[in-house]
Amino acid sequence: MTSTSQDLTAHPWFFCGIGGSGMLPLALILKGRGAEVAGSDRSRDQGRTPEKFAWLESLGFTLFPQDGSGITSGRQTLVASAAVEDTVPEVVRARELGIPRMSRAELLAGLFNAAGTGIAIGGTSGKSTVTGMVGWIMFQAGRDPTIMNGAVMKNLAAPDAPFASARVGSDDVFVAEVDESDGSIALYRPAVAVLGNVSLDHKSMEELRELFGDFLARAKVAAVNFDDGEAAALAHRAKAVVSFGIAHPEAQIGVEPASIIEYPAGLSALLIDRRDGSTHPLRLAVPGRHSLANALAAIAAADAAGVPVAAAVAALGSFAGLARRFDIIGTSPAGITVIDDFGHNPDKVSATLATLKAHPGRIIAFFQPHGYGPLRQMGRELAAVFAGKLSAEDVTILCDPVYFGGTVDRSEGSGRIVRLIGEAGGKAEYVPDRAACADRIAAMARPGDRIVIMGARDDTLALFARELFARLR
Repeated sequence: MTSTSQDLTAHPWFFCGIGGSGMLPLALILKGRGAEVAGSDRSRDQGRTPEKFAWLESLGFTLFPQDGSGITSGRQTLVASAAVEDTVPEVVRARELGIPRMSRAELLAGLFNAAGTGIAIGGTSGKSTVTGMVGWIMFQAGRDPTIMNGAVMKNLAAPDAPFASARVGSDDVFVAEVDESDGSIALYRPAVAVLGNVSLDHKSMEELRELFGDFLARAKVAAVNFDDGEAAALAHRAKAVVSFGIAHPEAQIGVEPASIIEYPAGLSALLIDRRDGSTHPLRLAVPGRHSLANALAAIAAADAAGVPVAAAVAALGSFAGLARRFDIIGTSPAGITVIDDFGHNPDKVSATLATLKAHPGRIIAFFQPHGYGPLRQMGRELAAVFAGKLSAEDVTILCDPVYFGGTVDRSEGSGRIVRLIGEAGGKAEYVPDRAACADRIAAMARPGDRIVIMGARDDTLALFARELFARLR
């Protein structure tokens, strides 16, 4: 990818699905660099999250119905994910006019590869949080980073920027999460590559090892999690390595295990830089051992990009977290806590449940699968996580998977997962309608419960969590 940032902003763009978690921040960065950007979104046409689209219009984005009417000029470039079907009106119209089509990843890679120092965050889980952490460290260090994230970064959110999943900074430092699920990770040429973990998600383990190994090999320096056996086994592919880990005794960026103290809303530990023997007290305002692992990844990445470890540790003390990543909505007067979380694959769900189980109280885990296809692929593993992580007093509730239309096979749904959870010794209920799930949860909730709302690809889940909390309050 040899395009410069100026090349990419020299003509108008049209984003099909502009409100998506991967599309919106990219549109913000492109417009922030001076490009003319318009778009459409099926969610907007369906009346979902109208406040998001009103905000985009307030920033000067021109939005159209998803009927092809926004494709008006042969000078435009259409941005559409590989999942967008050829029958979508924008795609049809673009083909008629002969205008080029780029995937989100191709456009992001063009911007990323044009930066002076590109820091790419890869791995199966934790990418968005590590991206937010690295971006915040670089911002606090005065490096004026451009940040491309898949989630809203609370430190950067404000009344006039409620959907701050991107920061438009200089061309010198570009921090971005990169995706292996569609193979597009191969497009990036990072100065610093971060590999947090490698586990089954969208591709086979053989494919993942090849993709992530090649990813490390292309970087000048790689930050690799030595606690993850699969990631550590790929470290030899890197030109230079900064290793990190909580438990691994040879990880360069590590912690004193006995120093780890978990709180309901945070964590503290003594960080050890084994290269020089220095120690650094670390305190996080985000909970869970997975957050500590993410913090070590961010510190290692920042170190590889030239930020001293002590400065990175200090910056993370004020990291506020991401929306929908163990996002505590509130605790009712009766002591019932509602948490909004992006957990959707076995690793992410497991980390969230482990964080909850570190503290007392029953768990009511609501899960909306993020599609019928993923549910077929990882349903058995998800069921094992819910059955294995939760105890006899806890309960899992599933509604039907998110579905926005299209031709996907819907023959196997949430009922199968509930059956598998039961067969594995867990307790679960299938309530097809999401609104009915809220009724069921409200009826069963009692003082001391933690209710966690989990799922992906559906922005209305955050609203569902807030409305449920308001009802309990």
